[in-house]
Amino acid sequence: MLNDLLPLATYCFLMSSTPGPNNVMLTASGANFGYRGTLPHILGINAGGAVQTFATCLGLGMLFSAYPVLHAVLKVTGAAYLLYLAWRLAGAAPGEQGSARPLTWREGALFQAVNPKSWMKAATLASLFMPAGLPALQGALLVSMVGFAIGFPCVSMWALFGVAIRRALQDPRRRRAFNAIMAAMLALLALSLLL
Repeated sequence: MLNDLLPLATYCFLMSSTPGPNNVMLTASGANFGYRGTLPHILGINAGGAVQTFATCLGLGMLFSAYPVLHAVLKVTGAAYLLYLAWRLAGAAPGEQGSARPLTWREGALFQAVNPKSWMKAATLASLFMPAGLPALQGALLVSMVGFAIGFPCVSMWALFGVAIRRALQDPRRRRAFNAIMAAMLALLALSLLL
């Protein structure tokens, strides 16, 4: 059993640490709203990912095999939401915090339902890392909790990177440029989903 945990933890670390929609959004949020303001988003990402992994380990992933059109729906919905977030981020005026706000716990959790990288992670966890010898419910719970425990510090790292560069972004022009670059990255991610 312990031999199964190291590859599982390593995979969760790699998937949570590498760039993707969540980490781009967290870097921008950390730079614009600080760690405390971004914490609900971080917790939402991890909670949504854990629920997604749990459900996928219990068989939700088979729906995608049975109904391939769900992949297309997921891609289009995810890309549309990323484009919306990119538009919102690009339009964020430095210092105008009245309308700009970090994503909430709920928004972070729900975003996992349309985040293709999160689905890929959940499907791989369900197909390759379910521990042998455990009942499905216990195995799904173990895999989900390992993902949550490993994911939290990994995605926090991206938000903290945003916090670290916050001082360099005090100038409104730099903040606008940073937000434009992050928005462009989200838009590119969105477009890559559609290709």
